[in-house]
Amino acid sequence: MRIKTITKWISNLITAVMFMVLLVMLFVVISSKAAGGEPQIFGYQLKSVLSGSMEPGIQTGSIIAVKPGGDMTRFKEGDVITFQEEDNKLITHRVTEVIETGEQVMYRTKGDNNNAEDLNPVLSENIVAEYTGFTVPYVGYFIDFAQSKNGSALLLILPGILLLGYSGFSIWQTLSQLEKKHTASDDKIEKSV
Repeated sequence: MRIKTITKWISNLITAVMFMVLLVMLFVVISSKAAGGEPQIFGYQLKSVLSGSMEPGIQTGSIIAVKPGGDMTRFKEGDVITFQEEDNKLITHRVTEVIETGEQVMYRTKGDNNNAEDLNPVLSENIVAEYTGFTVPYVGYFIDFAQSKNGSALLLILPGILLLGYSGFSIWQTLSQLEKKHTASDDKIEKSV
């Protein structure tokens, strides 16, 4: 009896975990597509970091949370900002100097792990968001994969297939147990006759 209880508990746990994985995958894929690339949670964007320019504080393959919007001329030396380069590439670096020329504000930036400052100052109009200090290592590789066409398809289909396979296995087990009980009751009837 105790083994059946443990088996049933493990079965329910596996079902719950697989269902949660399916929901998380669905959320990541849908939110990344709806946000036009990067998932967004409660007004914060999650960005993948795929270079080592900000190590050791932000490791390669991490995801970081950034807060978009607001006054992009508010930053000061030491703030970490995410900005867009001319080729639409996003970069997250630290502000090393604030340059005010008339009505325009520009920032000199540098990656913590780089030897020199970035070549061109960043215009305040090119800043996308401010880094919030939240980092999760290695998850950026996963999000980058989830944003690809193959990754999106795989992450939506695979958990569903696993859940269906596990459900089929559970049904097969239940039918086997019912058949054993039915056979055992038939044997009892034959013996009593």
